[in-house]
Amino acid sequence: MRKNLKAKTLESLSSVLPITAIVLALSFTLAPDMPAGTLMMFLLGAILLIVGMGFFSLGADMAMMPMGDGVGGEVVRLSKRSLLPVLPLVFLIGAFITMAEPDLQVLANQVPAVPDLVIILTVAAGVGGFLVVSVLRTLRGRLPLRTLLLGFYLIVFALATFVPREFLAVAFDAGGVTTGPITVPFIMAFGAGVAAVREGKGQAEDDSFGMVALCSIGPILAVLLMGLCLSGTEIAYTPFTVTDTFTSREAWLQFAQHFPDYMGEVALGLLPVVAFFALFQIFSLHLKRDSLIRLLVGIVYTYVGLVLFLTGVNVGFMPAGNYLGDAIARLPYHWVLIPIGMVVGYFIVAAEPAVHVLNKQVEEVTGGAIPQRAMNLSLSIGVAVSVGLAMTRVVTGVSILWFLVPGYAAALLLSFKVPKIFTAIAFDSGGVASGPMTATFLLPFAMGACSALGGDVLTDAFGIVAMVAMTPLITIQCLGAVYQRKLRRTVEITAAEASALGSDGIIEFDDV
Repeated sequence: MRKNLKAKTLESLSSVLPITAIVLALSFTLAPDMPAGTLMMFLLGAILLIVGMGFFSLGADMAMMPMGDGVGGEVVRLSKRSLLPVLPLVFLIGAFITMAEPDLQVLANQVPAVPDLVIILTVAAGVGGFLVVSVLRTLRGRLPLRTLLLGFYLIVFALATFVPREFLAVAFDAGGVTTGPITVPFIMAFGAGVAAVREGKGQAEDDSFGMVALCSIGPILAVLLMGLCLSGTEIAYTPFTVTDTFTSREAWLQFAQHFPDYMGEVALGLLPVVAFFALFQIFSLHLKRDSLIRLLVGIVYTYVGLVLFLTGVNVGFMPAGNYLGDAIARLPYHWVLIPIGMVVGYFIVAAEPAVHVLNKQVEEVTGGAIPQRAMNLSLSIGVAVSVGLAMTRVVTGVSILWFLVPGYAAALLLSFKVPKIFTAIAFDSGGVASGPMTATFLLPFAMGACSALGGDVLTDAFGIVAMVAMTPLITIQCLGAVYQRKLRRTVEITAAEASALGSDGIIEFDDV
């Protein structure tokens, strides 16, 4: 176990070092006046990030994934007796896990005109409702995922034309922030557990993904409906505040002050997952003692990892991101925000803890046909493009719909051209890529830049999470198109070789 933890920590080190190096380079070149305390907090946050990701990754493998898989399988078995009692339980699982997602708290705090609890309950209801839809799709299998995605996104964009501009970006961001480090591992494993019980290996592989994709739509629809109900309400942005720190001692005190907050938040977030699993264990799973001990150790690792990770990114990365965005936007050549944002986006996705969970599950379910390296490259390219587009919005003030409508249209059209499993993986990837690193570094970066340029933060800076969630839908499906083309060429070559074999199994050559 110690060997595995060391390997996971080294993996997280390689993921976090590039973004750390970029921030250091910017702080010594384009933003040389960054306060020493802010830089110190960023470096301390990076250390916590590396250690936290190591613990979290190991804990997800040992506990979160097995729990989700076990609960998903039991839901299917219970549904064979009667489906109606199972659906409220599925709704509660989705709603309670979402309510304690830390990224959702960050988003809710930025819209002061609407009480935090209203936003949180609205988003939680959206996730719970669409988790029910996901389970029904997997169990009944009557509607393909792409048909559901097409139908629901048509409804989303139809509603978007009537919702006040201030709610648009917040609604689409809500779809991204709800799929964070607590929600994603459990829901992905839950979906795999539900699909695995069904008959047919190919069908199970196709249905193993797509649950995160559908659960990302629920919050968007829910917040859009809330925006329609509150159409007469004027909402405002709460300016980002940074606590001044000048020494390493003051920087460390900032972390020490916030540790108890995140210890409580993570405990609250993990509690519903553990509680639901405990109920299934008591009444139906009945796992053996060794398996339970391993799960308990995994839960502890997950808890420690998330506390360290979230404290590091929220306390250390948010001030640095906000300062860099502000400083770069004040340069005479502020257009440089776009290429810098693309470089940051390319490397920052590797530091998202849930991305590692997704890539590993994709490789396992597809038997190595879709390697983690290909997934990482596709996600990095997608996020780089999305952050570049988001910075373009910050600089120009163009409406987010000018990017989201053609982007989702392209993604949905591609879904009819690539294998079904790539569509499911792609739409899952969008939610996974827009995690806590986006909410706590890229969003403050965009806010700082937007404020410096005199733009409207709610309409121009918000929406970066939505942009990050959109472009992987296209890049991963493009990966699927390339994969499909290579597979066809392999089949054609194999067929040609077979036709060249004689009756005795020896390759025949033409006379020379």
